[in-house]
Amino acid sequence: MSGPLSLEPGGVEADTLALRLAAPRPRRAPDDAMPAKRLPGRGPQEEAVSTLAAELADSMAPAVHPYEVAALLEAEGLSVSAIKERYGHPNLFSLATALYERVPRTFPEPPPATDLWRPDTLRCLLRGVLFALPALAFLLTAPLWPLDRHAPVLIVAGIASWAWGQALGHRAHLRLAAGRREASGTLLSGSLLGAALATSLAVLPADSAVAVGVAAAQSLYLAAASVLLVLARERLLLAALSPLVAGAAALPWWEPGPELRAGLPLLALLATLLAAGWVLRAGCGGRPEPAARPRLLASLPYGLFGLAAAVLVMLEGRRQPYMVIALTLSMGPAEWLLYRYRGWSVAALRASATPVGFLLRSAAVLGLCLSAHVLLLLPAALLTGSDPVTPLLLAVVLWTALLLQAFGVAWPPAVLCLAAAGAAAAVTLPDLPPGPAVLPAACAVAAVCLTACAIHRLGRPSPHA
Repeated sequence: MSGPLSLEPGGVEADTLALRLAAPRPRRAPDDAMPAKRLPGRGPQEEAVSTLAAELADSMAPAVHPYEVAALLEAEGLSVSAIKERYGHPNLFSLATALYERVPRTFPEPPPATDLWRPDTLRCLLRGVLFALPALAFLLTAPLWPLDRHAPVLIVAGIASWAWGQALGHRAHLRLAAGRREASGTLLSGSLLGAALATSLAVLPADSAVAVGVAAAQSLYLAAASVLLVLARERLLLAALSPLVAGAAALPWWEPGPELRAGLPLLALLATLLAAGWVLRAGCGGRPEPAARPRLLASLPYGLFGLAAAVLVMLEGRRQPYMVIALTLSMGPAEWLLYRYRGWSVAALRASATPVGFLLRSAAVLGLCLSAHVLLLLPAALLTGSDPVTPLLLAVVLWTALLLQAFGVAWPPAVLCLAAAGAAAAVTLPDLPPGPAVLPAACAVAAVCLTACAIHRLGRPSPHA
């Protein structure tokens, strides 16, 4: 057949399917050549048809064919008898055509889609504060032991805890897909093993039992805090740290004495451990769900990135410790910007008609987020009198790497950050020339490569669909 069959009653298919008689009948003219059909003895009820068109105008205006109006009339429950008696048309399609011609075409814009990536601003800001609050413990306990002498012990334990925590957090999020019980079991065993590993590594540069004890306390806190942060119990962690906050806030007006200086951090540590244990006990109480365990190697690049990030932050902390505090606090707004990037990218995808158009919009969104993150840190650099170049480049490196990891691109940021950290550490730690210049140079190269990788990987529609 060369064309579609007409679906209106009485069309040419009536001749095709009719029983042929011996006497030939004259061939009927096609429907579109016939005059408009009318019921015998009466014409269409124009006033009733106009009233119906006004009532259904909003629903019929987007229709692009009379058949859509016919489907709407059927959905309204309009019977054949009502079409004939009330509106004076022989059938549904005749009435639908009349209504289609009366109502002008309008195509309203669809309602705005819900932003699934809208961030929780208060939660993001709270997480940034929680990242920095543990530093108050060193402020309280500074007069009790030589911090400078034992700093390498804490640095080694901190780097190990940071790397292990990144890998454990990723694996716990993978296990959350199978259920909260599986994720809680992973966090329980992984956090204990991570704290033991960090403490064991801290023993190597330690020269006293006090340093080992402080490193063990730091490792236990970081393990317990990671559990609470992964399970989104930020407010519980803030409550556990309240003794530490209260003691540090009173220092300008009151000398707490050695007992309270040591006791308040230990009380905060104990409260954090109890809170983490309570949350894990509640999570492990559910029914086990059968699910395949994710491969351990899937979390390896996240741990390597954590190792590289910790080394880069440590190297910057040796030069500008106040900027490291500002950088830590900015991790909360950085997380907010990660959510905003995803939401703005989805909006850019809806507004783009071509892949090139989306690539340009995606690059603009990436530039906007990076600029906002850098501008947030710039006042801190100016207020502290620090050199802003290195911390701002480091902020770009960390944020872009986290962005790629959020989209499942794990190995490129891990390799680039490891290369930058290895090159900077190899020159800076032995005080080889040019020591001060190698860290900003390494961060600049890593920032450029990570930004190019982000534009290449995330400038396509598929990661955002």
